[in-house]
Amino acid sequence: MTGLLSTIDSPADLRRLTRAQLPALATELRDFLLHSVARTGGHLSSNLGTVELTLALHYVFNTPEDRIVWDVGHQTYPHKILTGRRERMGSLRQSGGISGFPLRSESEYDAFGTAHSSTSISAALGMAMAARQKGEDRQAIAVIGDGAMTAGMAFEALNNAGVLDGKLLVILNDNDMSISPPVGALNRYLAQLMSGRFYSAAKQVGKQVLAKAPHLFELAKRLEEQAKGLVVPATLFEKFGFNYIGPIDGHDLESLIPTLENIKQLEGPQFLHVVTKKGRGYDLAEADPVAYHGPGKFDPRVGLQQPATAPKPTFSQVFGRWLCDMATHDNRLVGITPAMREGSGMVEFHQRFPDRYYDVGIAEQHAVTFAAGLACEGIKPVVAIYSTFLQRAYDQLVHDVALQKLPMVLALDRAGLVGADGPTHAGAYDIPFLRCIPNVSIACPADEAECYRLLSTAYAQDHPVAVRYPRGSGVGTELPTGPEGLQGLPFGKGELRRQGRRVAILAFGTLLQPALVAAEALDATVVNMRWAKPLDLELLLEVARSHEAVVTLEEGAVAGGAGSAVLEALQAARLPLPVLQLGLPDRFIEHGDHGQLLCGLGLDAAGIERRVQAWLAPAEVAKGEAS
Repeated sequence: MTGLLSTIDSPADLRRLTRAQLPALATELRDFLLHSVARTGGHLSSNLGTVELTLALHYVFNTPEDRIVWDVGHQTYPHKILTGRRERMGSLRQSGGISGFPLRSESEYDAFGTAHSSTSISAALGMAMAARQKGEDRQAIAVIGDGAMTAGMAFEALNNAGVLDGKLLVILNDNDMSISPPVGALNRYLAQLMSGRFYSAAKQVGKQVLAKAPHLFELAKRLEEQAKGLVVPATLFEKFGFNYIGPIDGHDLESLIPTLENIKQLEGPQFLHVVTKKGRGYDLAEADPVAYHGPGKFDPRVGLQQPATAPKPTFSQVFGRWLCDMATHDNRLVGITPAMREGSGMVEFHQRFPDRYYDVGIAEQHAVTFAAGLACEGIKPVVAIYSTFLQRAYDQLVHDVALQKLPMVLALDRAGLVGADGPTHAGAYDIPFLRCIPNVSIACPADEAECYRLLSTAYAQDHPVAVRYPRGSGVGTELPTGPEGLQGLPFGKGELRRQGRRVAILAFGTLLQPALVAAEALDATVVNMRWAKPLDLELLLEVARSHEAVVTLEEGAVAGGAGSAVLEALQAARLPLPVLQLGLPDRFIEHGDHGQLLCGLGLDAAGIERRVQAWLAPAEVAKGEAS
């Protein structure tokens, strides 16, 4: 590598450059980013959009002493490149490599670990108040996107921050162009003026003087708001107690840097509104930022290409197909997503049934209670939500849905491990945290066809039912067709898939496939349990009474999971049977290739066989000694 970027191993190196050198560095950084992500896969559009903002932040502020908290963290690749991780970008999101999100253990420049949205303002406010309590003069900065601002937590934090006197800067990265920014010389000048000390001091003095004359004070406030309204959006954020500045062009370093330098000198909570463009600098990503949000490996010269042969449908696509089919059959159905239309496979549903489609924004709590309100009125809501994001709506699920036994389907995408996205997005805990809630059932389909039919089963119930399925594709089973295809499978019933002897493997979900392979070598019985709650007790007890040992298998947390439910059932039936629980251990599983992660955990076919044999070995020895 040649040029300026090769000389930057830390923000301190960046700050030694002249301001005139920064545009050239931004071009180099954007080019490096594009070609790096093209080789590894990862989030692209959002990162191309934050190049100049990242440069400006590290140039103006004294990081890592000043803290930057990146909301969600999809947009932190430029940050990683500038903070000493440029040479490791080739390992991004790979086993043993660097994370796709900020990670405190990875770098001192990652002030707070993020991946779920809307946490940044709360965390940065905590850091700002800690600095004040410790007598430290440093800045806390939260960088949050316009989408993340829809979550209630962000507004809770704003409401709290506005009444506290901490050195907090909230930067709204408005990259959806939802607010049309007045970009130009006048706007640049006004942003710098509004961020200056004179303006801030004058405003405070004016408030003190005019406070003694309430009518004049109110008139002055209205005049100020009217004046701002000529060039900026409505200043909602000033109602929270922030000094609002912007909007400014987030790609214009000549605007960003002076504005940030001015803000750096101010006391109290500051709010800077910057407008950026996703995919900036790469025409294909600018034209279709959704397609380039999280692409796999590709050739940047030609962009994303359709594969020569059609890939197997993903479980998300299976859900999308079922949703459209059932909506055609039943006009009571509505689909709800918390801002995950594409990820959850709901694009076609939105196009075909726009009046029955609700995107509530990044607001998981609201999504669940909104669905509860619909269910109260006889509507049949289907909430498509990632397993990891349902965690955010747990109280709503307990209090607003389960307690009232309201019928709805929770389509839990990304259940189990999620590969490159790592522990922040893993759907490891849904069975344990759902299983303990009365009135809630949990289905665990083993393949695509079963997923389709179990969604129908869930839809037919008079109580909430979660259907959990993994990211990506399964074995490729053919989906049912026609009206008869919408007939569900028996509620709460599993099936015997292989008859063996001595050992029975009870599989919950897609690990049924490696279980069948391992069972051939073990001559084990295999049961496709299908339901983690309710368990098929009749089948379970029949198998338990005819075998010497039971193995439970699930791609979810062992602690409190489906295997624990089996143990509880056997205990209640007074069947003292040895049980081996296989699943995700009691630790966070780092990012990497999904298949390799399962192999490393002993949850592939060879690993299952090996672990069962090792578990049985002591019993074999004891039996031999007894004879």
